[in-house]
Amino acid sequence: MLETTIAGSLPRPDWLAEPEKLKGGWRLSGQALEDGKRRAAAEWLRHQEEAGIDVVTDGEVFRIHFVHGFLEKIRGIDWQKKTLMGIRNDRYKLEVPTVTGPLSRPAPVHLEEVRFTRSQTKKQLKFTLPGPMTICDTIADAHYGSREQMAMAFAEILNQEARDLVAAGVDVIQFDEPAFNVFMQDVKDWGIAALNRACEGLGCTKATHICYGYGIQENIDWKKTLGGEWRQYEEIFPALNGSAVDQVSLECAGSKVPLSLLRLLPDKQLMIGAIQVTGERVETPEEVAATLRAAMAHVDSERVLPCTNCGMTPISYETALGKLKALGAGAGLVRGKPRR
Repeated sequence: MLETTIAGSLPRPDWLAEPEKLKGGWRLSGQALEDGKRRAAAEWLRHQEEAGIDVVTDGEVFRIHFVHGFLEKIRGIDWQKKTLMGIRNDRYKLEVPTVTGPLSRPAPVHLEEVRFTRSQTKKQLKFTLPGPMTICDTIADAHYGSREQMAMAFAEILNQEARDLVAAGVDVIQFDEPAFNVFMQDVKDWGIAALNRACEGLGCTKATHICYGYGIQENIDWKKTLGGEWRQYEEIFPALNGSAVDQVSLECAGSKVPLSLLRLLPDKQLMIGAIQVTGERVETPEEVAATLRAAMAHVDSERVLPCTNCGMTPISYETALGKLKALGAGAGLVRGKPRR
């Protein structure tokens, strides 16, 4: 009961990449960079195990960005043709690469990373991939003519990738879809269909991560505009409950999401975000336990997976480490296990 996990990313150490930046550049190159990524992944695996995290990840330390790290090896994308695009419905603007031809995956993207990570832990292993809708909100289209058509092309490629990763020993494949919280009508019109295609035939636990974004200033400012209650989940959860995923992660800690909305996902396991991903402070185990207990007023405890709200790449290494320990200890309090 109450198996702990994290939403995905963890800070890259300052010897590997620029710290506390969402897309901090690498500080190593060549073989030293590849060796450094493996060292960082192994260190975070040890940290997660010591903190009592049951379903671990590589912390996404092999990638400079959770979307672009996957797209770098996909054909049909022109990385020199930059397009200024409003991300998450113009919440912020970025120059992004552009799809200029049919998309294809000439070889597995993350397979070697997974093989290494799998060799380093006996814990259940989760691997995170960007969801098809979120990819389409993070890259420009000059070929397909509609986000729906491009999303289905990406869903096919993601499915191919996920099958290879499951064969290499991944227990949970998680598709990250923060765009689901922004384009709610599109979720119902074609987003769920694209997610289902990405999940098709996978012999593992299938998850999706839906949140209000990294703890960066643009997202913090956006949250201030959402009013006294954040009800975005209300519009998409009924459709998501009928989807192919087994688990859904959502943001609960420090948010204004009415926890009664959890009742709209009666058929899913729920990754309850009990850790905020801003860097100001580390939660106490008691605060984590309180968030979990509040969620359990609406969800059977057997379906609750204590988790973080989102990825923690932009915060400090030590703060993230403290948050992992608080998550493990807080879940232990709810289980009735004494604190270490």
